Amino acid sequence: MPRPTRVGRRAALTLLACAVPLAARGQTAPAAAVALPELSVVGSATPTGPLPGEARGSLSVPSVDTQRATLYGTVGSVAFVDAATIQDRYANTIRDVLKDVPGVYVQERYGQELRLSVRGSGVARNFHLRGIELLQDGIPFNLADGSGDFYQIDPLALRSVEVYKGGNALTFGATTLGGAINFVTPTAYTALAPNILRLDGGSFGTIREQAQMSRIDGPLDVLVNATLTNSDGFRAHEAQATRNFNANIGYRIAPDIETRFYLGTYITDQKLPGSLTLGQSLTTPTLANPTAITGNQSRKVETERIANRTSFLLDVGKLDVDTWAIHKSLYHPIFQAIDQDGWTYGISPHWAGTFDLGGFRDDVVLGLRAYAGQNSALQFVNIRGQRGAKTLNSLQSASSYEAYGENRFWFLPDVALMTGAKAFSSNRTFSDKGGVPGNVTPRFADLTYSGINPKIGLLWQPLPDLQVFGDVTRSRDVPDFSDLVQQNLLNTTFVPLQAQRAWTYEAGARGRVDRLAFDVTLYRSDLRDELINFSTNPGLNIPAATFNTPRSIHQGVEAAVTLDVARDLAAAGDGLSLTQIWTHNDFRFVRDPVFGNNRIAGIPPDVLRTVLSYRHPSGFHIAPALDWVPQGAFADHANTLRVPGYALLGIEAGIDFANGVSLFVDARNLTDARYVSDVAVVANAAATAGGAGALAAFYPGNGRSVFGGVRASF
Repeated sequence: MPRPTRVGRRAALTLLACAVPLAARGQTAPAAAVALPELSVVGSATPTGPLPGEARGSLSVPSVDTQRATLYGTVGSVAFVDAATIQDRYANTIRDVLKDVPGVYVQERYGQELRLSVRGSGVARNFHLRGIELLQDGIPFNLADGSGDFYQIDPLALRSVEVYKGGNALTFGATTLGGAINFVTPTAYTALAPNILRLDGGSFGTIREQAQMSRIDGPLDVLVNATLTNSDGFRAHEAQATRNFNANIGYRIAPDIETRFYLGTYITDQKLPGSLTLGQSLTTPTLANPTAITGNQSRKVETERIANRTSFLLDVGKLDVDTWAIHKSLYHPIFQAIDQDGWTYGISPHWAGTFDLGGFRDDVVLGLRAYAGQNSALQFVNIRGQRGAKTLNSLQSASSYEAYGENRFWFLPDVALMTGAKAFSSNRTFSDKGGVPGNVTPRFADLTYSGINPKIGLLWQPLPDLQVFGDVTRSRDVPDFSDLVQQNLLNTTFVPLQAQRAWTYEAGARGRVDRLAFDVTLYRSDLRDELINFSTNPGLNIPAATFNTPRSIHQGVEAAVTLDVARDLAAAGDGLSLTQIWTHNDFRFVRDPVFGNNRIAGIPPDVLRTVLSYRHPSGFHIAPALDWVPQGAFADHANTLRVPGYALLGIEAGIDFANGVSLFVDARNLTDARYVSDVAVVANAAATAGGAGALAAFYPGNGRSVFGGVRASF
């Protein structure tokens, strides 16, 4: 059983150390603010000319330029995506948004189902999300137990994306191994245009409509966005329909007070094709697993979210007070029919300000977070997708209380010392409400996890467009209910897992030198009690089992380099750039009792992406790209079976007319390569019934596809 840690006195002392500059309250730094680079190392060049709303913002949501500058003030590895760069591609999932970010591994399984991992977070878990905090507009999107899904994130309803890797997400209070990803939606001030209409379509019977409208009327601003998507999918039994609605309403109560409400409804109805054998994936990838068809396996999710941020501009700094409520209803017939309904509530005050401390600039962030939720978790015998006899009647309750602080002290004009810490206490309570004798052991469990996660680092900025950094952070990942409540064909068992702990060391540099932009980070994480998954029967779609491995290592390289190859080629103002993105993953057990020093299965060791982009001042642009995985991931922790590597060739092209109309085409996997996009990891493939050749644990990638669209902005 996890042992609670005494955090009260230690938390107070640690956070007090972070907040020492408060003694200098009421002053501002006399020196000019340190300039921050505006890095652009993504595969697609940003559109030429100023973007509507780019230089504007409001008290609760700053301008995109300010968002970028704030992000690159972080002492550690981060990334920024301006959503203007993804307007001219078929952005159906968050893979299309994040595929140009080094260190982020995001891979499609089918439809909206993805594997998302940063630095090996949830490395062997091939469903849902663990180890990364998802936020929308800086407000948590995860449920109370830390679990999360991707369906609610609409790529067409974004204005920017901020990626904080690992402990660098402390500015939000997140200290998991993978960090946090903040998806920022537009306001009427930051929208690319007051009105946007878009129609996409293409392969696999795909069609999507989107409409966005925004208005400003004195102190009131309103933005509404709706996206409808329908697709038959590449594989049999993969049809999906999604309905996403986002809105935000801001009101300037006074010159120094603004409140903003966020409203969202997200509906997904996704058929599940299941997993195949390796041979089937490479020869007949459009097949569905027979059990997926006979069980009419699917996932129907309805989520409603309401959140509020009220911002106060103070004499020193700014205070944001966030509140949120999320309702999620899930009906998920797989090996059994999972029927869940739950709520998550939270509140979080967050203050940031700058002081003068003995003539030196000092930046301080302080925050609190409290959130809780309950989830009614029922299960039934799956009878062709319908509920049969009840097999589980349980209640899952989770709560967390957190305090965090971060301090950046510029003791030299170009060097900052960053210190910070987070104290937390998280509770997980599970109860079997009865009605299904002999199903759950134990029938009631109550666990509390607590601790302190510190951080220290240095940032050196010798030039306005160059930063060098290094830091050390501690992370803790608390198990969610998908880890704690484990399944097999016969019953459900509660497993009292330990929290995953890690120390992460990283060093890197980012910036621009003449025509070369770069962002390179090396990191190593030493983990204790890592939460490792393996599927007991992936062909039946049974959720993976989880265990703590005593020691493990995650280390790697996150690199993105963009070279402006040529300018003024065919016309004055045009440009040709070459981008290389490389993510190296080395994740290993360390003297594990069963797996020794094997590689942890699930993610390939190297993922590379090369993009050649050309943009003409007339608005024409074209970008061929090569996605290359030289060596595939292991399918098992015993390292007896590895999937083949692959290379995918694609091309994006389009034209933006002066009247606000844009046309684009996005062609993928032009050679129609057969490959495995994801794996349901098992313990030992060679030991499975029928041998590795009969193991149905693989998800084939999509074949050749072409999508096109038209967008009107006015």
